[in-house]
Amino acid sequence: MENSSNSNNRGKKQYYIFNKPYNVLCQFTKQTQEELALCDYDLPKEIYPAGRLDKDSEGLLFLTNDGELINRIASPKFNKEKTYWVQVERVPTTNALNELKRGVVIKGGHKTRPCKARVLSEKETAKIADRVPPIRERQTVPTCWLEIKITEGKNRQVRRMTAKIGHPTLRLIRKAIGSISMQDDLIPGTFKQVSKDQFKF
Repeated sequence: MENSSNSNNRGKKQYYIFNKPYNVLCQFTKQTQEELALCDYDLPKEIYPAGRLDKDSEGLLFLTNDGELINRIASPKFNKEKTYWVQVERVPTTNALNELKRGVVIKGGHKTRPCKARVLSEKETAKIADRVPPIRERQTVPTCWLEIKITEGKNRQVRRMTAKIGHPTLRLIRKAIGSISMQDDLIPGTFKQVSKDQFKF
């Protein structure tokens, strides 16, 4: 992992992508020593997450000290597209995927905006790192991976969307926020400093 919290970076705008592992809190503080949080990694302390990622979700977390950019990413009014790879029980039918794409009604009566959804190939998912601990799979129930792209971010939205069409989420990995994408060489628990020139907002 890179450690760029030295004095040369103080006062400068900094941008990092972090591959958040499963069971890690998306914050620098924790209630108990048993919990895992961002403070357990060698990240600079003056940066903050742009948007949230649930404790039981994995993947791309973008951190910066650029307050304006944090607002553009986190604020729902900018409709920033977020890409997730989602492992679900069973293989959805074309009709189920079309229902997901059109929008479904989830908790609280909210109808989700139209989204993009497709089944990922085995070739595309071959490099996904194993989760620690592994998911609990039922031997008699097949699973598959979906790519889902949404432009909103209600609480646990993707999980509730797949459950609504009858395919519970087993594992959820965020792959991209707009033009910021997770790099294949970034293994879970590692991070990399990036330049603002590498993405567009």
